[in-house]
Amino acid sequence: MTLKPILIHPDPRLKKVADPVVEISDVIRKQADDMLETMYDAPGIGLAAPQIGLLNRVIVMDCVKEEDATPEPMVLINPEITWSSDALNVHEEGCLSIPDQFAEVERPAEVKVRWLGLDGKTLEETFDGLWATCVQHEIDHLNGKLFIDYLKPLRRQMITRKMQKLKRERARGD
Repeated sequence: MTLKPILIHPDPRLKKVADPVVEISDVIRKQADDMLETMYDAPGIGLAAPQIGLLNRVIVMDCVKEEDATPEPMVLINPEITWSSDALNVHEEGCLSIPDQFAEVERPAEVKVRWLGLDGKTLEETFDGLWATCVQHEIDHLNGKLFIDYLKPLRRQMITRKMQKLKRERARGD
């Protein structure tokens, strides 16, 4: 497994729509392993392929946060939301591509998602709570959308400016 650098907003690759995975190959399985390793190392609860510069429709997530609990890593290939609840939920979201920035985002409280597993079989599950927020956030990444796109323009611009400054500082090696 290889840790991958996570792209920081603004980066044009984070705004692109990712392509569907046509074949679940060893390359895709290795990518999923690398993404899980990168997500846990960050540490985060979700990661989408575009965040590591790969424009394909693969997301990983694990919303188990308790230290002594068993991890529940999930790999979702070509995930799609097939149903959303009318009930909404507000959750404070952050993003590995927008470090140290958090904002409340309103999304459906429950979603049903269909995807391919690493074995090529179609899976479907209804998510709620943090899992529902996370899966929607990661699927947004596959569609070139970031959580800050839900915010008012001024707040979004402030966060974008902070990220531009962070990228400049990292480039200089501060």
